[in-house]
Amino acid sequence: MIALSLVDLAGVVSGRIDEREGVSKILAGPVVVDSRLASEGSIFIAMRGETTDGHEFAASAVAAGAAAVIAERDLDIGVPVIVVADSLVALSTLATEVVARVRALGRLRIVAVTGSNGKTTTKNMLRTILETKGPTVAPRGSFNNQVGAPLSMLGIDNDTEFLVVEMGASAAGDIARLVSIVVPDVAIVLKVGLAHAGGFGSIDDTAKAKAEIVTELPPDAVAVLNTDDTRVESMAALTKARVVRFGLSERADVAAADVETTVAGTGFTLVLGEERIPVRLRLLGEHNVMNALAAVAATRELGVEPHAAITALGSMSRAERWRMELLQSPDGITVLNDAYNASPDSMAAALKTLAEITRGAHRAIAVLGEMAELGSFSDEEHDRIGRLVVRLNIDKLVVVGHRARHIHNAAGLEGSWDGESVLVQTPDEAYDLLRDEMRAGDVVLVKSSNSAGLRLLGDRIAGVS
Repeated sequence: MIALSLVDLAGVVSGRIDEREGVSKILAGPVVVDSRLASEGSIFIAMRGETTDGHEFAASAVAAGAAAVIAERDLDIGVPVIVVADSLVALSTLATEVVARVRALGRLRIVAVTGSNGKTTTKNMLRTILETKGPTVAPRGSFNNQVGAPLSMLGIDNDTEFLVVEMGASAAGDIARLVSIVVPDVAIVLKVGLAHAGGFGSIDDTAKAKAEIVTELPPDAVAVLNTDDTRVESMAALTKARVVRFGLSERADVAAADVETTVAGTGFTLVLGEERIPVRLRLLGEHNVMNALAAVAATRELGVEPHAAITALGSMSRAERWRMELLQSPDGITVLNDAYNASPDSMAAALKTLAEITRGAHRAIAVLGEMAELGSFSDEEHDRIGRLVVRLNIDKLVVVGHRARHIHNAAGLEGSWDGESVLVQTPDEAYDLLRDEMRAGDVVLVKSSNSAGLRLLGDRIAGVS
């Protein structure tokens, strides 16, 4: 974070300094809300959660080196405490001010990304490309909510040239609040799908929430839209910003052709008007072609030449831990560990990738768990995935957990299977079953929402500790 005096910090967040000693202290350390992440010189913001109260951990943060605390009540913990009415509001207000001060220096450019799927991968692609051009700050992991996104923004300093912000939403207004903190120079919308549909109620409501990222953009900003998704394409009419389109169709300004996915990676031809550029990604799946197109389109608007962007993308060995991560076991088994998150669209994309890279040359095994947060769509969407498994000719299906049972049931109804689909209740049961059945050359996809706990099963199958 940029350097602020304690008094300046208190003024920014409209807080009262509880301890006068050290008010002239200059603070420039990281801002944290988890006491376990506190370090020397950090600023700890005590926040009340649904099940925990950060005020109870303020002393632990100080013991780890925190130089100041922002809290909603007085605390006697040996460092200055800034008392505010609402810690979450204080976090947002601080992020707004820090971004504004760095922007005033004239160097900082901001790119934001949202979508039902692909946000984190695209964010990592943007960071990989932009780091080749100048100092870049982007969140680690999926810091994309009302707490995580402002924390990421606070990672900038006066030398930062590019800030990448991932904007997620679980309800209407979430993205609008993030945009109010930091108005992007370039905003990307990847896709509108059923991820978190339980919170929105319908896919149309999801589209309205995602559109919040472009509706308040100024005319000198750029909206980068997936023209292959009709709901995203319709957002062009909602923004005053200049629109750049990406996709597989001829309407796209930044397009892809000749897409090919193998176990070694994904290839395609980047089409920019009359120019055609061969691209080779080490990441698997056609969905990563769309993410790459979005990243190239956005960074092109930020001054990165497409050939340089492509070279940077070619260096990425994985999208993120547990996101379509390619692992090789000592026994010759290939594992696609994609069990950090799951939605109907990402589940279908992963299964299609599994089918594509095996193509009858290798046995395809799908280990699938629950897709969470689908609300009333849950049974129908799990059913649809089970039927898709059969239609893609996946050789073996292992479904883990009662909440994913409709995948197993639908697969059995769709095809005349005899033991190809098995329902087990725990990851341990799945591992015991697979240990006896897997053989060298098999390709195993492990896919579920994080809550299903299958990501460690993927590591275990691959022999990764």
